[in-house]
Amino acid sequence: MRRRTPRRSPRRTPGRAGPAPAPALYPCTVRHVRTAPLRYGLRHRTYMWLIDPDRPPQLPRLLRPLARFDARDHFGGTAPGLRAGLDRFLAAHGVDLAGGRVVMLAHARVLGHVFNPLTLYWCHDRAGAPVCVVAEVHNTYGERHSYLLRPDEAAVARTAKEFHVSPFFPVDGDYRMRLPLPGERLELSVRLEREGGRPFAATVRGHRVPATPQALVRAAVRHPWSTLAVSAAIRVHGIRLYLRGLPVRRRPHHHPQEGMQ
Repeated sequence: MRRRTPRRSPRRTPGRAGPAPAPALYPCTVRHVRTAPLRYGLRHRTYMWLIDPDRPPQLPRLLRPLARFDARDHFGGTAPGLRAGLDRFLAAHGVDLAGGRVVMLAHARVLGHVFNPLTLYWCHDRAGAPVCVVAEVHNTYGERHSYLLRPDEAAVARTAKEFHVSPFFPVDGDYRMRLPLPGERLELSVRLEREGGRPFAATVRGHRVPATPQALVRAAVRHPWSTLAVSAAIRVHGIRLYLRGLPVRRRPHHHPQEGMQ
């Protein structure tokens, strides 16, 4: 009787929860809908990266200007690497992944410019079980704030709003976020809930594409200087809202978070 050769398990790095995910691109559509004090909607097409922050993609030299992942663009900007910045933030909030796997969804630095309205980190323990999600938010004033979230089985998390993002909303209310780990589809939603209503909602929807050089070139051609385009679009829509009579709120002083220095 012929002896079967056992299949080899995927190679694991000690202390990590399984093999690192292959980098992926997500061409996606971002939608914002305001319902109060006036109704206004916007839609923007872009693309995002899903990566392992321990092992950012290694691109051919000619394509590196189209996608860089730099620790200075996240958390306090002073850590030696992406994962080190995340671990520093988690440690300040009493969380130790013990080397568990992290999956990061973000915009890359493109042609020297980066703007990440929302970066997400799905954090697992050493055995591969979900521990938390970190939602890192950047505003157009160059400030950053991260939320440590504990989603339920439906991938829904709630947290108090603590950071000034839009000049037209005060820093109050709560966020309801639905943040399932992306697979073939990317489907995220964020809803602001304030006393008396739900004045703002945002969704991000897209599909997975293997992060080949050809796919990156196609995405860069369809969405040239993508991060600058996102930043510019936010400002243009802000001007339109202001011209429609929406009052601007005073921006409160921003205090860096523990673990974000």
